[in-house]
Amino acid sequence: MTEREAKKELMRRALELKPTAHVGKDGLKDSVYDEIADQLKKNRLIKIKVLDNADSDTKEVAEAIAAAVSGVVVDVRGGVIVMTDKRTWTSLSQKKF
Repeated sequence: MTEREAKKELMRRALELKPTAHVGKDGLKDSVYDEIADQLKKNRLIKIKVLDNADSDTKEVAEAIAAAVSGVVVDVRGGVIVMTDKRTWTSLSQKKF
């Protein structure tokens, strides 16, 4: 499976998910990183909502979170980030049929 196909598969799975973490005007704090890391460990695929009153751009927030929690940004659309853990991304992108 190519990376493009892996991204499509993860986006298909993410359709059913609701955002479980929110980044607001307080920005990114250690507690936000800890919560996202815990959710990635538990669920492997999560959605993060960046609220309109956040000071940062959504793509910048996604990159910062991915670097801090060792995750992979699957997609950024509007104010929503779809993120997975590296283990899931690697296994899907290297899967052969």
